[in-house]
Amino acid sequence: MKLYLTPAACSLADHIALCEAKIEVDTVKVDLTTRRTEDGGDFTRVNPKGYVPALAFDDGTVLTENAAILCWVADRAPDLAPRGEMGRIRLIEMLSFIASEIHKPFIRSFFPLDEKDKEAADRMIATRLAYLEAQWSGDYLFGDRYSVADGYLYVMLHWANLTKRALSPKLTAFFDRVHRRPAVQQALRREGLVQ
Repeated sequence: MKLYLTPAACSLADHIALCEAKIEVDTVKVDLTTRRTEDGGDFTRVNPKGYVPALAFDDGTVLTENAAILCWVADRAPDLAPRGEMGRIRLIEMLSFIASEIHKPFIRSFFPLDEKDKEAADRMIATRLAYLEAQWSGDYLFGDRYSVADGYLYVMLHWANLTKRALSPKLTAFFDRVHRRPAVQQALRREGLVQ
């Protein structure tokens, strides 16, 4: 199995989840500008969409999109998902929210059409992070139980830190707590983001 990733991109969330679940995977770095893999291959042959993440299975099946890959991991490692009758649905709900309401605005902020577009994206990010912060109680998004959604939010906060966005004390504490997890450190090392 291979995880196609770009260091510090959103694929870091999937890398963290696979490390948390102790699922062995080879990693293949992708240059998103050229759509070439580190060995010179054409990444669009793996994922015609041309962006990471992509999880390629040994049988040739390829799974793309953070929410899908993170759900796949959580199905194999149930401790990485909220419990209860609505647990899986709540996980999908949270992954969808992070993907559409935080991740996408970050992309608009990084690559805006103009300054107005950037300002609108930045406002949306701030509003959505404030909403999340107001909703949760406990150490993680689903209380005291870490989930694959926490790793995805961690990556979004990593982007916030890289772009010097101010985070509240609660979000900073969350980021620091997740950052210290051994699986997070493992993924960061494998991507060359820490020593």
